[in-house]
Amino acid sequence: MILWLNPVTGASGDMLLGALLGLGAPLERVRDAVAGTGLTGWRLVAEPVQVAGVAATKAVVEVHDHAPERRAAELLERVGRAAPEPVAALASAAVRAIAEAEAALHDRHPDDVHLHEIGGLDTVVDTVGVAAALHALDITAVHSAPLALGSGTVRCAHGVLPAPAPATLALLRGAAVVGTDLDGETVTPTGAALLGAVGTSYAPPPAMTVLATAFGAGTKRFAQRPNVLSATLGEPRVAATTEPMVVLESNVDDVSAEVLGHVVDRALRAGAADAWTSPATMKKSRPASTVHVLCAPDREAELTRLLLAETGSLGLRRHQVDRRAVPRSTTTVEVEGHPVRIKQGPWHAKPEHDDVAAAAEALDRPLRTVAAQALAAHQEHRLTRTSHGCGAPSSGTVG
Repeated sequence: MILWLNPVTGASGDMLLGALLGLGAPLERVRDAVAGTGLTGWRLVAEPVQVAGVAATKAVVEVHDHAPERRAAELLERVGRAAPEPVAALASAAVRAIAEAEAALHDRHPDDVHLHEIGGLDTVVDTVGVAAALHALDITAVHSAPLALGSGTVRCAHGVLPAPAPATLALLRGAAVVGTDLDGETVTPTGAALLGAVGTSYAPPPAMTVLATAFGAGTKRFAQRPNVLSATLGEPRVAATTEPMVVLESNVDDVSAEVLGHVVDRALRAGAADAWTSPATMKKSRPASTVHVLCAPDREAELTRLLLAETGSLGLRRHQVDRRAVPRSTTTVEVEGHPVRIKQGPWHAKPEHDDVAAAAEALDRPLRTVAAQALAAHQEHRLTRTSHGCGAPSSGTVG
């Protein structure tokens, strides 16, 4: 799914969370993710509100937390407990970005920096909540119009600072922004960090089918415009390429399963785009198999000879088809030192089975466990690249 934002009055963590809840992210799944951090004494509700005539969702976060500041390492340890792992990875990336921005400003190590306004435990609810909502809605790409920045000043623990605050500006590196006549802070550090961590692309809406639109309400009220974050959920409209192909088929009733498997393997090694078998019933009600080979026209002659020679069949059928293929890319991740290729399409990522099987055997672990580790590493790789302004991942290796 695609998320497109129109932040005409900026963005904050609670505005983004409210918008995602308004789009249909299950509130209980979000609460469960926050509860998984071990946080106590908190409350999250989705409250329908009207902001200057616009129906919106207000994410109301209440935390019994009176600490004036908190070490970033404490927040990182807390959000790292969230489940599932991709939720923890995204929330951790956002909090880590905040810590790094503050550390650079104060010449401190990120783990040692003390967070003030964003050191409260409500930051845990915001970051984990947004990550869980994005995961629940299966959002794989976030696009946004330029962020509207306010002006004037903002009061914080370090005194009165120009708006946007220095930490916010650091977190907005690589983002598209536009100035407004709005007074004060319109983009919060948490909002900027979350948009950076998820790899937001600042561009017009991509080609998509609109499924739903919702508005996340902010706390401030501006005379110039409603303080809401517009969010649209869409399904990608992928331009699939169409190419002419040939399907070769032959029915065989006297070929063993071992030979059929050998034929499929050989056809694939010889350049077939795909090869498979299906059960069939031939004359005299004999149980049989049909061997199918899909190939480009320039591979037809060679694969015809291979199919007839290996099966001993006296003939085969051929027919022309059009194959439509969507764009895909391959990234290589490592699971404890073992490379696993991940094929990424518009809607889904999948580890290559042979790589997963090899890694599972080497690590003496169940196949599904290693596959889950590979997907988690792939997601973390995507978040790491996008949080540093690298855009969407392409082919590469992560260690």
